[in-house]
Amino acid sequence: MATAPGETILPPKKVYEAKVAQLRQELVQLQIDLLGSRTKIVLILAGVEGAGRGSALNTLMGWLDPRNVETISVGKPSDEERERPLMWRFWRSLPSNGRIGIFVDSWYTKTLRDEVRGPKDLSELSDELRRIRHFERLLADSDTLVIKIWFHLSKTEQGHRLTELQANPDTAWRVTKEQKLAHAVHDRWAKTAEHILAETDRPGAHWDVVDSVESKPRNLAFAQTIVSRFHAHHRRITRAQHSPPAKPQRIIALRPEGRQRLLELELDQKLSSKTYEEKREKWLGRLNRAVRKAAAKKKSIMFVFEGQDAAGKGGAIRRLTSAMDARDYRIIPVAKPNDEEKAHHYLWRFWRQLPRDGRVAIFDRSWYGRVLVERIEGFCHPREWKRAFAEINDFEEQLADHGTIVVKYWLQISKEEQLTRFRSREETPYKQHKINDEDWRNRGQWPAYETAVGDMLALTDSTFAPWNLIPANNKRFSRLDVLRKAAKSINAALKE
Repeated sequence: MATAPGETILPPKKVYEAKVAQLRQELVQLQIDLLGSRTKIVLILAGVEGAGRGSALNTLMGWLDPRNVETISVGKPSDEERERPLMWRFWRSLPSNGRIGIFVDSWYTKTLRDEVRGPKDLSELSDELRRIRHFERLLADSDTLVIKIWFHLSKTEQGHRLTELQANPDTAWRVTKEQKLAHAVHDRWAKTAEHILAETDRPGAHWDVVDSVESKPRNLAFAQTIVSRFHAHHRRITRAQHSPPAKPQRIIALRPEGRQRLLELELDQKLSSKTYEEKREKWLGRLNRAVRKAAAKKKSIMFVFEGQDAAGKGGAIRRLTSAMDARDYRIIPVAKPNDEEKAHHYLWRFWRQLPRDGRVAIFDRSWYGRVLVERIEGFCHPREWKRAFAEINDFEEQLADHGTIVVKYWLQISKEEQLTRFRSREETPYKQHKINDEDWRNRGQWPAYETAVGDMLALTDSTFAPWNLIPANNKRFSRLDVLRKAAKSINAALKE
């Protein structure tokens, strides 16, 4: 190609160094822009064995400011990780706002490595990919920029790379048994990998393929992809921030039949003190045996308590725990999210609290705050609480698939009974800490809560995590009903 008069032709090394200098400047500016935003970046590195992912990552880390960057590499699951749902280990590692989390091993690793060892069952693969798609959509919907890089290398190029490494005594150690096996089954594995990429290439979680034959072009393409993806995301976020804020919306039922189910509940169930005392011991004993059976079978249990203010959740929890060994359960009171929790997806703080196999976790309020108080008070956008129903169902399905027994309660009292209890709390010194101005303000939102609870019951009452509705005007009846339904739910899950 002819050059213009006076034009200087730089040698390839100088061209590369100039491009690197420009990229480093862009990467540092990216991190500065990221720190001042609600965005976090999840960077996933995957691809052919021997394609140089580790080398490319080391180069990138040399170009980035190391602050606010974390590299996550998950190996074989530990005992603690095996005793919780698969995605628990990844949820714990997600970056907070303004940070970059680089997953060298990710939720794709097990799926890809299993295929190296032998063809994967198609139905199992389909379930795994469905779960991955849902998880990545959840991340993308919550101000997370998901960047997925696939490092490509043909079978011939992979073979040359492995041969060169093995021929040099100083680099032979880099060739693992896993890489040799991957090369042997490259054609079959590549076909499955192509299917995985096609099934998980979605808006908000797009795959970018980087050719890995030459290291320098690979490193440039890798870094340039990150910069371009961030700029596109940043433009979208900026446009969204300048759009007019959503107007407060009247609480309109999505599923009226849920509210009807609530209204049809017979709240004034009677139970004498004598009958309560007699039946309480019976059901405490049954619950104790059920919890011990679950522990023996390494089944964790999660109790979820929701209900109106003053509905008796605390009292019911105290009776429930009296049937258990205090060493085997944790009570998790859920308050307003703190700053750290606000910097993550709303489910993040609940994933962190999942019990190990054989243990019990009792949530005094829960993730349902997203579709109740946050919906009513306008703490989240309508599109956020509307998609939360599907997110919650998927969360609870993952718990059930792992073997966790989920027992959910909604304690319902009448508006008149709530007023009586509020006044009692104000007049009783040791109960006054239980009542505040916010409780009275929430009471003024009674119809809105009724509608929101109805939608919650209709849209999250699943076979794997059904709702137990507890008539709670009579405290003795509600407490006994909680014990009875706890024992029955656990035994039903254990098929006892």
